[in-house]
Amino acid sequence: MSRLIDVSLPIGPDLLVWPGDPPVEVVPRLRLAAGDQANVSELRMGTHTGTHVDPPNHFVEDATGIDVVPVDLLYGSAVVVDGRHLDRPIEPADLDALGLLEGAERVLLRTANSELWRRLPVAFPDVYACLTPDAARWVVDRGIRLIGVDFLSVEAKGAEGHPVHHILLENGVVIIEGLNLGDVHPGSYTLSCMPLRIVDGDGGPARAILIE
Repeated sequence: MSRLIDVSLPIGPDLLVWPGDPPVEVVPRLRLAAGDQANVSELRMGTHTGTHVDPPNHFVEDATGIDVVPVDLLYGSAVVVDGRHLDRPIEPADLDALGLLEGAERVLLRTANSELWRRLPVAFPDVYACLTPDAARWVVDRGIRLIGVDFLSVEAKGAEGHPVHHILLENGVVIIEGLNLGDVHPGSYTLSCMPLRIVDGDGGPARAILIE
């Protein structure tokens, strides 16, 4: 029998958000306890909150939004690689050392970042595991169609010009950010990551699961 592993971050006020992004707020609007006919809340948050997918228009002007990202890229065979020792920007040599098999299309990087999600709330780290521009080109050159990371960005904070995002998105690589891989063993899985279908959205909060 298949086992489902939820690798999404819980959305709530304790969730770490990118500096400058809107904080998470869940505001009650209707309540049964107040005599209303149902419980209804208003959700306020950014499009890059928690586990989310970056579409091309996040950084590429006039590119496509989250509503037209092909769902077949977000569902299918995936490999989780063990980079738990990595707590800094990742170079091509680091990726070579992970022993990724030729032909992998969807790659999820489990790094030291996932330990952050065990102790929310946390302060935003100055340094974390992410891709360098050379590592992003490594991903493109090997035909990887989807890259997933266990932090809120695939790129270093303050990277001038955001080259990692441009390299990946301009070459058709789908980016999943904000995965929680702390309890996932390295290996092969089926990935299902379905973002909200926001018209022309520059990001899509998602529920992501791995099927073992």
